[in-house]
Amino acid sequence: MVMVVIVVLSIIAFGFAYTMKVETTLARHASFSSELDWAGRSGVEIAKWVLAEESKGQNAMFDSLRNKWAGGPGESNSPLAEIDLKNYPLYRPDGSQFATLSIEIIDLDRKFNINAADEIVLKQALTLIGVDAGAFTTVTSSILDWRDQDKNPHMGGAETEYYEAQSPPYFCKDGPLDDISELLLIKGVSPAMFWGSSGTGAAVVMNRPQGARRSQFDEEPTYAVGLNDLFTCLSSRRVNINTASATVIQMLFPEFDTTVADAIIRERSGPDGAPGTDDDTPFRSTSELVVRVRELQMLGQNPQVMQGLSQSLTTRSLVFEVRVKASIASTTRNYVGILRRNNPKDIQTLNLYWK
Repeated sequence: MVMVVIVVLSIIAFGFAYTMKVETTLARHASFSSELDWAGRSGVEIAKWVLAEESKGQNAMFDSLRNKWAGGPGESNSPLAEIDLKNYPLYRPDGSQFATLSIEIIDLDRKFNINAADEIVLKQALTLIGVDAGAFTTVTSSILDWRDQDKNPHMGGAETEYYEAQSPPYFCKDGPLDDISELLLIKGVSPAMFWGSSGTGAAVVMNRPQGARRSQFDEEPTYAVGLNDLFTCLSSRRVNINTASATVIQMLFPEFDTTVADAIIRERSGPDGAPGTDDDTPFRSTSELVVRVRELQMLGQNPQVMQGLSQSLTTRSLVFEVRVKASIASTTRNYVGILRRNNPKDIQTLNLYWK
């Protein structure tokens, strides 16, 4: 009886201690909530300052992975030269540090806008990802049905009637995608197809139907990249040739094989072949592509290719995603902001949230 009483009391004491620890943690987080919010907003404003500074001077007409905002060294004589965006301190008026920020800036113009992708681009994307050709019609038609405003499904596609039969049921968007994770709600798109086999497929997606269509994706091939690596919902609808991946370049131009796409990446990366270093040689205009990339000179004689280069590519990024990790003591919070840079004095905040 004594042993039983001791065990029961020990369990009660352990449960009480654990509950108090949780309550203490929640109280600490609540006490820092306001400061974390201001720290996160400060991180977004710092990102605006960085983007504005790199919109000035002789390099204002193009953006590349060499820029400070992209994690590169930037210009040695720039006010940003000594700034450490991965460990940026924030101070109180009395001079004491109260928060540390880690700021990551990614231009969304390195990807193609999913709301502007036609059937040809979508099929080329699925080809590069490695999706079985038998699934092309279902995926592309369902994406087009999700975007268009009518209630008539394409062949192999799906409208609200299909999604209402899922568990839990939901409606077809019938409008442009506002967040790229909406693709996970669309018929035929699996998490592996979206994230890529090596991506963060375990990430939580808002409003994703739990358990829906899971069994048909139990055995999938390995995907080198995912739809998330190729598409975005917010961009200028032209891709920055200085920051785009070789896969995005091939997606936009089926005439470019791996050799041509890799040659473009190699040419902009400079002599050392590593992107985001001091010797990078970014393209200052799209017309430099045919001049500098030998593998493009034969294709450059094709008027359609030249027209496509000028219409689909740019050397300037306008829309950026800012990821801020704010830390106060042992409490952290992640903020995401979407910015549009119209000019150095006009950088708009399109969206800001924390998770």
